[in-house]
Amino acid sequence: MQSKSCQAGRWPLLRVAALVAVPPLAWISALALAADARVPYVPTPQAVVERMLEMAKVGPTDYVIDLGSGDGRIVITAAKKHGARGFGVDLNPDRIKESNENARLAGVTGKVAFYQRNLFETDLSEASVITMYLLPRVNMDLRPKLLDLAPGTRVVSHDFDLGDWKADAHVEVRDEDKYGGAGGTSDIYFWAVPAKVAGTWHWQAPVAGKAQNYEIRLDQKHQVITGSVWAGGRPVSLRDARVRGAEIQFQFTIEVNGAPVTHAYSGKVGRDTINGTATLSGPRIQAQLEWIAARGPRTAAAGSVGPFYAARSQAGGAIR
Repeated sequence: MQSKSCQAGRWPLLRVAALVAVPPLAWISALALAADARVPYVPTPQAVVERMLEMAKVGPTDYVIDLGSGDGRIVITAAKKHGARGFGVDLNPDRIKESNENARLAGVTGKVAFYQRNLFETDLSEASVITMYLLPRVNMDLRPKLLDLAPGTRVVSHDFDLGDWKADAHVEVRDEDKYGGAGGTSDIYFWAVPAKVAGTWHWQAPVAGKAQNYEIRLDQKHQVITGSVWAGGRPVSLRDARVRGAEIQFQFTIEVNGAPVTHAYSGKVGRDTINGTATLSGPRIQAQLEWIAARGPRTAAAGSVGPFYAARSQAGGAIR
């Protein structure tokens, strides 16, 4: 992931003087014209590599795929320092040879591999972590593929973001090794692929001794969710709603027997179910429930406890 690579080739390594003299947008445009796999690549400084892996919380159970892997340092560092496995892809056969030799010297050939391959033709489904240092337009072309990965897959990008899919975290790292020793500041962006939660969800829970039906209708743009809940036939706006990876949370307040009751929900999203907990708090209610919601139009079963509801109070009985 050390090279700014595009679908057709590599970025050239420009002279420091040229980088200083030419406005950023101009040299980015110039670099985008490079479509020859033989031109030099722009390496990611090792300090930036370390911080990228740290932000992704890479560990022994992770599988790291590096897009535009250059000399292999991202995947090799992930294996050697963090015990992860993975592979890198690059268009330049010289970089693949160099990567394999670097892996041999680091003693991690059993954990990593490198392939001469177009990143858009690479199966990413095995990854728990994706790392990349790509042209902005390549990031945007790749974004739909990233958003289709398993919820919770971690994505880390050096220097370039993913447009209006806003990063969950962003840091700047100053390193004197950047741009061939000229020095510079690197931006590092981190995302957790969000679960797809848009749609209508139903569940039922006993509140104040009476079964209460709930329905929420969620809209989603990447990890940002908005929507309303219908309870007792009344719509109420959600508060503090968000999805991060497979985890979802939101709150709302409704009146129960003339008193406000705040509902705080959190859970893990499956294909068409959410499993988690709900905390209810009000003047006469303090309870925690197990929560199961189902996506889709309401059915005859939705009014029964069945697969749509499982709840218990902290005392083990119904909420009163």
